[in-house]
Amino acid sequence: MPIVTRRQTATALVGGVPVGSAHPIVVQSMTNTDTADAAATALQVADLARAGSRLVRVTVNNDEAARAVPEIASRLADMGVSVPIIGDFHYNGHLLLTKYPAAAKTLAKYRINPGNVGGKRRDENFRTIIQIALDNDKPVRIGVNWGSLDQDLLTNLMDGNARASEQRTAKEVYIEAMLQSALRSAAIAEETGLAHDRIIISPKRALVQKESSRARPRSRFCCPKELGTPSAFP
Repeated sequence: MPIVTRRQTATALVGGVPVGSAHPIVVQSMTNTDTADAAATALQVADLARAGSRLVRVTVNNDEAARAVPEIASRLADMGVSVPIIGDFHYNGHLLLTKYPAAAKTLAKYRINPGNVGGKRRDENFRTIIQIALDNDKPVRIGVNWGSLDQDLLTNLMDGNARASEQRTAKEVYIEAMLQSALRSAAIAEETGLAHDRIIISPKRALVQKESSRARPRSRFCCPKELGTPSAFP
């Protein structure tokens, strides 16, 4: 059996749980309840924690869900369950985190795909999320996949590939776009003030393989990585 060598990364603390570097791989699970139902969500979070999940992710997709986050944490404390809660945001994360500071304070990590936070103002909205993370001392998971790519970036790469003498496949261009998108988002986060050890990258597996094949010792991909399958419990 071949020996697998883990790449050295920074260590990110998520609610006190170390992620990355030589630390053991951490299991993060997600709920499939309506997050606005604080009682049901707290019970499912507790079940997942007792089953071995070190981190548990909940969807924060609307006002009701954001308002419920502190109550979920309170119910877990009453049950004697201590597990970091991860907020899964999509198109309106910058709005919800701004509007509900108690939720922003309670969550242990903000999970976002920068390409999904608001069309032409996505960079501005992404910086808003990063600033809130700074204000609350929270790490941010930056995700990149086929569905959340910067379409302008993808179009430019596709156009450049069409003009190239040696053209790559569409899949190869997509993977390159995801790589550039992830690196760009990490750079924006750091420029805004987020420390390197507060950034977690969540790429597609093919992107990890591509980046791992490059001799770039100072790559921003020395951030810890979050990999997995988006399936809900149970």
